[in-house]
Amino acid sequence: MTCLKAAIVGVTGYTGIELIRLIQQHPQLEVGTLHSHSMHENSSVLYPHLIGLTERLIEPFDAEKIQKENQLVFFATPAGISKELAATFVANDFPVIDLSGDLRLKDRDSYQKWYHQEAAPAELLAQATYSLPEFATTPGNLIANPGCYATAAILAAAPLVQQKLFSGTLIFDGKSGLSGAGKKLTDSSHFATAADNMTMYKPNQHQHIPEIMQQFQQWDQAMPPIQFSTSLLPVKRGIFMTLYAPIKDAISQEDIYEQYVKTYQDHPFVRVQPLGKLPELRQVTGTNFCDIGICFNPLTQVLTVVAVIDNLGKGAAGQAIQNFNRWAKIPETTGLMQAPLYP
Repeated sequence: MTCLKAAIVGVTGYTGIELIRLIQQHPQLEVGTLHSHSMHENSSVLYPHLIGLTERLIEPFDAEKIQKENQLVFFATPAGISKELAATFVANDFPVIDLSGDLRLKDRDSYQKWYHQEAAPAELLAQATYSLPEFATTPGNLIANPGCYATAAILAAAPLVQQKLFSGTLIFDGKSGLSGAGKKLTDSSHFATAADNMTMYKPNQHQHIPEIMQQFQQWDQAMPPIQFSTSLLPVKRGIFMTLYAPIKDAISQEDIYEQYVKTYQDHPFVRVQPLGKLPELRQVTGTNFCDIGICFNPLTQVLTVVAVIDNLGKGAAGQAIQNFNRWAKIPETTGLMQAPLYP
């Protein structure tokens, strides 16, 4: 396979910058044209850490130029943009990997309810493949990359939902580093608010909830609603997802653990920890790994599952590269086997 040029739309956000880092070290990808709505400058001027690595002019969006000078495009844009801009590429069967939430939900009404804006056209949604690599078929030329909280939650719960090992309500408690809130400064992401602090936001209102339920209901149409809370941690990167699951009687911790191992044994980016050991956030910083550990309380019949990911890695750019690898039919680990930043 020859080296393919990849354009990045929305390159000045944290996810776009992470895509540059990952593409730069990928043996079969090359950074192509870079695009931003508001910042038009040399990439290394805006981001000095790119000096000598990626020094390209960041240009306004131009669909014709992107298709002429690249072989695929990543949309690292906020929700509401790619659903307007992707149609031209789809019409020309030009490969698109969308990292926003615009193409994840097949139900247009659900998108409008949770994202509070008009959904993408039905014909565009019909062509999009929601691709959480561990559970998706080989994607086509329009890939909807999963959300960060959704990735951690689905991977944490998949064996329980697929095998119907729980009874009652699954309770998810997700905590994210500040880069998950994006670059735009808000009071909650201001240093004076975030440092030495933890704040909860959008309890049972986060836009990743319907995405999680959409996947769960593919495995179990009778899947009950979930309890879902999200909080900000005073760290730069990472998601620490804790799942509390009431387990059916007569199922042992060893049986549950065996099911987790079996589910993920052929998936290199999900690392099930030894029984009784729970993962730490820094185990996955700067990587595409999801580390999962479980702990069972026989007195309450409640299973605790901890899943940790880097929100910019497995939760966004890393998973997008993993989806590219699967689309390109090359080993899905290609360009993604970095050791974590530790400590």
